[in-house]
Amino acid sequence: MVWTWQLEDGEGERKPGPEESHQSQGDAESWLGMHWRELTEQGAATVILLEDDRVEYRMSLNVEQE
Repeated sequence: MVWTWQLEDGEGERKPGPEESHQSQGDAESWLGMHWRELTEQGAATVILLEDDRVEYRMSLNVEQE
């Protein structure tokens, strides 16, 4: 199994995603934890975690700041 991230912008359009692939869900999530700010700066609003071609989950990267 290979875990990868797919990115979408605020309009739901697919963006070029990171080339990294991970051997476990935990590795993929750790990677995202280290890079999510950079991804938002590049215009990503949503990330989609894929296990091979199956969608595990979608998650918004939008963080409301007060």
